[in-house]
Amino acid sequence: MRLSTYLALLSLTAICLTAHAATAAISVRDDDGKLVTLQQPAQRVVSLAPHVTELLFAAGGGERIVGAVSYSDFPEAAKKIPRIGSNRQIDMERVIALKPDLIVAWMHGSSERQIDTLRHLGIPIFHSEPVKLDGIADNVQRLGQLLGTDKVAQPAAAQIRAQFAALTAQYASRPPVRLFYQVWDKPLYTLSGSSIVTDAMRVCGGVNIFADLKVTAPVVSIEGVLQADPEAIFGTAEKDNGGVALWKPYPTMTAVRNNNLFTIDGELLNRAGPRMVAGTRAMCELLEQARQRRKHR
Repeated sequence: MRLSTYLALLSLTAICLTAHAATAAISVRDDDGKLVTLQQPAQRVVSLAPHVTELLFAAGGGERIVGAVSYSDFPEAAKKIPRIGSNRQIDMERVIALKPDLIVAWMHGSSERQIDTLRHLGIPIFHSEPVKLDGIADNVQRLGQLLGTDKVAQPAAAQIRAQFAALTAQYASRPPVRLFYQVWDKPLYTLSGSSIVTDAMRVCGGVNIFADLKVTAPVVSIEGVLQADPEAIFGTAEKDNGGVALWKPYPTMTAVRNNNLFTIDGELLNRAGPRMVAGTRAMCELLEQARQRRKHR
C-alpha cells in the first residue's frame, strides 16, 4: 500500500470516528437507578421542582430550561422561566407544547401519575431526589453529562464536594446536639432520618430526635416534642411559617431554657440543591452556639 493511500485511509477513519463520537448516545442513571439515554445533549429542558432548577443552573444548563414549576426562583434568572404548574399539578398540554428533549422530575404526590404519562409519550425523564449530601454533586455532574456542559458541571460538582468535606472535617469531633427540625407549625411537620436534611445535621454533629420515624415528612405532636426534650429547635423561615415562638410557653424544655430556639432559611435546607452548603454551614454555626451555652449554665 502506498504511503499516500495509507494516510488517506487514516484520515478517513479519524473523520468517521469523530462523526460517531458526535452522535454517540449519552446515558446516565438517575436517582432511581434508571438509565436515561439521549441521542444528543439536551437543548430543551423542563424542570419539575425548584431544587431541580437550581441544579440545572449549577450544571451550566440554565439557559436551556424552557419551563419550570412554581417557586423556581433561584438564581434570579430562574424567575423569568415560563411556568408549567406546580410540583403537585403540571399543565400537561403546556409541557408537551414546549417539546422538551429532557424532563428533570421530583416524584411527589399527585404529579407522579402525570410524570408516568410523560414517560409513556417517550420523553426522557431524569428523576432527581438526593437523599444524602453527596447526591447533590452527583446530580450536578450527571445533569452536566446530559446537557453536554461537563466543563461547567465537573468543577461545580467538585467545589460542592470540597465544601461539604470541609464542613464535615470542621465539626466531626464536636459533641452531639439533639435537635428538633420544624418545617411547619400547623400542622406540626418535621423531617425524619430519610431526609437529606438529617444528613446535614450529621455533618454538624446534630442528632434528629425523630430520625427513626418511617415517613419522610411526618406530622408530630407538641407533646411528642416535649417528651423528647431537644436541646435545640430549628424553625424554617419559609413563607413566614414554622415559627419557633410556639415553644416559648414551655420554659422547662431544654431548648427554651438554654435559649436555643433558632430560625433558619428553609430554602437553604429544604431544597436539595447547591445552596445546601450555605444552609448546612448556618446550621453548624447555630449548633455551635448551643454548645457554647452549655458552658454558661
